[in-house]
Amino acid sequence: MEFTAQQIADFLNGYVEGDPTSKVHNFSKIEEGMPGTITFLANPKYEPYLYTTKAGIVIVNQELTLQSPVAATLIRVPNAYSAWGMLLRLVEKSNAKQTAGIDGSSYVAKTAIVPDDCSVGAFAYIGDQAVIGKGCIIYPYTYIGERVKIGDNTILYPHVTIYAASVIGNNCIIHAGAVIGADGFGFAPDADGVYQKIPQLGNVVLEDDVEVGANTTIDRAVMGSTLIHKGVKIDNLVQIAHNVEIGENTAMAAQVGIAGSTKVGTNCMLGGQVGISGHLHIGHHVQMGPQSGTISNLKDNAQVMGTPPFPLKNFLRSSLLFEKFPDIYRSLNQLEKEVAKMKKNIEIYGETKNVSF
Repeated sequence: MEFTAQQIADFLNGYVEGDPTSKVHNFSKIEEGMPGTITFLANPKYEPYLYTTKAGIVIVNQELTLQSPVAATLIRVPNAYSAWGMLLRLVEKSNAKQTAGIDGSSYVAKTAIVPDDCSVGAFAYIGDQAVIGKGCIIYPYTYIGERVKIGDNTILYPHVTIYAASVIGNNCIIHAGAVIGADGFGFAPDADGVYQKIPQLGNVVLEDDVEVGANTTIDRAVMGSTLIHKGVKIDNLVQIAHNVEIGENTAMAAQVGIAGSTKVGTNCMLGGQVGISGHLHIGHHVQMGPQSGTISNLKDNAQVMGTPPFPLKNFLRSSLLFEKFPDIYRSLNQLEKEVAKMKKNIEIYGETKNVSF
């Protein structure tokens, strides 16, 4: 299908700068733009490509000031990256349509509830007393355990495993291989030092609009719930332990690990390979840079990096010195030798005995 710049601008609540009748039928990167495609500019590093791209339409921020003439038609919007996401979601939604119905090779327990407009793929398993919401898409080889509740319009990709009694909200997306509700890591050594398993009797609750990446694991609580609040976005290969609570609209990148009973606030951003110890409180709007690790609480609005983490600005200043440490060490050794030599000379000549260094 083809769309004009004006049609796209109307959808994005933006305005056209250039030819409103310019048509596109595909997407492209700005540096690889071809005629008939639409692209976007959000990162200033890519601005030079704006003046050379062959794409027909480019979505840009309203405040962008052009440094040279641009051949493409521009659509100016308040936030180019967000607008680009709106377009991609529209295309994804049109491509993701599945035929409603339950594949004959799947297993659905007699006591389970699956609305007619759901799509259940081949070899999926839905256990006793499970309740599936309207419009859900359950891909092949998905396992949904007993008493699981899933809200409307949620998508479970292949090989997702949802353990018993887990609760998944509306409009959630869980990617391939994710495991929701496995036992938390709870063991206690007895008198002989043998680890005895502590039963994990709670569950996992994902509220609405949560997305969970591929091969991520979210453990069930010992008691109560491991709670992932509305709008949380979790990348691939993330480990969330038992009784953790993640606040609304928090995002975390790959290989984040959060130990048991820690509470993370709202609107936080955790970079890749962040590690958070157990029983901590991470405030609201906290940002932790990649490979940060903390064993202590963090206050609201903290921006940290490193292990143990310290303020981001200080970390960046310190990082400039890291590669210079060998030279600094050599210089320090040389200074120590010179000072020792000066002390020795003073002792030999017996002058100014009270001089100290």
